[in-house]
Amino acid sequence: GEEVTLLCSNFSSSPTEIFWFRVTKRSELHCICSMFQPHEPVSFCTGLQSGKFEMSTNISTVFLKIKQVDLLDSGLYFCGKYLSKYAVIVDTTNVEVQDVFDGLPKMMSVVLGALTVFLIMAVIYLAAKIKHLQKVPHTGEQNLQEESRRSDLDYAAVTFHPKTESHHRLASVREVNTNVIYSSTR
Repeated sequence: GEEVTLLCSNFSSSPTEIFWFRVTKRSELHCICSMFQPHEPVSFCTGLQSGKFEMSTNISTVFLKIKQVDLLDSGLYFCGKYLSKYAVIVDTTNVEVQDVFDGLPKMMSVVLGALTVFLIMAVIYLAAKIKHLQKVPHTGEQNLQEESRRSDLDYAAVTFHPKTESHHRLASVREVNTNVIYSSTR
C-alpha cells in the first residue's frame, strides 16, 4: 500500500523518447509509460490503472513512482530510450513485493504438521487397542454362559404353613383336602 520511486539516470543530452517497461515473473513484457521531453505530458500505455504510475524527470534523473504497491507490482523494471526504432535499455531495477501475511503459510504448515502427527498417533493407538482385544479371549460370551448356568441352579427354600379350616365349610369339602406342590430343581 506504500509508494515506491524508481530512479534512472537521465542518459539523453538531446530530446529523445524515454520509456519504462516491466517484466513480470510470468515473463510477460508490459509497457508502462514514456515521455519525449520533460515539459511534455507523459504517455501511459493501454491497460494500466489510472493513477497507478507517475513518470517525471529533472536534468539528471528519470523517475517512475508506483503508487499503492501490491504483489502484482513485483517484477523487473527497465528504463531506456528508442534509438532508430530500437529500444536501448539503460537501467534495470528489480522490485520484489513481499506479502504482508508471509508468516501465514509457515503457520499453516506447522499446524498441519502437528495435526498429522496427532492423527498418526491416534491411528496407531487404535490399531494397538484392536489387536489387544483380538488376543484376549471373548470374556463377554463366557460371562453370559456362566450367568445362565448359575441362574439355572438358583432356587429358594419353600416353607408351607397349614391352613386353618373354616367351620362354615361343608363336610364333603373338608374331607377332600388336596394340597399338591410341584417343584423341580436342575
